[in-house]
Amino acid sequence: MPRIHFHQQLAQLKEKLLAMAALAQQAVESSVEAYIQRDADLCEYVRQNEEAINASQREVDEMAYELLAKEQPMAIDLRFILAVIRINGDLERIGDQAMSTALRTLKLLQDPRNDLPVDILKMGNYASRMIRTSIRSLLEGDVALAESVPKMDDEIDHMNRLAHADLIRVIQQRPDCAAQALQAIIISRNLERIADHATNIATDVIFWIRGADLRHQLAAAE
Repeated sequence: MPRIHFHQQLAQLKEKLLAMAALAQQAVESSVEAYIQRDADLCEYVRQNEEAINASQREVDEMAYELLAKEQPMAIDLRFILAVIRINGDLERIGDQAMSTALRTLKLLQDPRNDLPVDILKMGNYASRMIRTSIRSLLEGDVALAESVPKMDDEIDHMNRLAHADLIRVIQQRPDCAAQALQAIIISRNLERIADHATNIATDVIFWIRGADLRHQLAAAE
């Protein structure tokens, strides 16, 4: 009976983490939409969502640490709880990056829109796809799916580098657009960092299932 109760608690922990992942996903998509539409109400939604994400992070961490202390799990159960703690941190940071995008968007609301050489919608959709894939790999315990996420990261890194170079040229050549271009550089970087956190989540799923810690290997490769 005690082990059955323990595994029920693990299932509850997973459900709480998945609920937090949904909040993080919504934050990213809403922050990108806020930028595209220049929508102050969506920016406020992202702010409120971040508060919910922060509350969820505390709740998940408390439950995970309590399970570690009381149950002293071994092997794959221990790796799962450790992975949850790390994924929890990455989801909270995804929320932070989305909040940064919303704050940058608020700075643009009073200015006339200028066409800039960056496709924030495309980058946002790509980052969201990476989050969805990494979370699905967690939900399904699918290593092959998790392994596909780090391979996707190179593409958004490439998009961010191109955007940075093109926007720097805008700042140099079109002073009237400099402020907007600077905000777009930061938003592009936010989305690239969100993709990095999605990659971290995927590597933690691999750690949970296989016991292989790939984070340092990926950092060395970069």
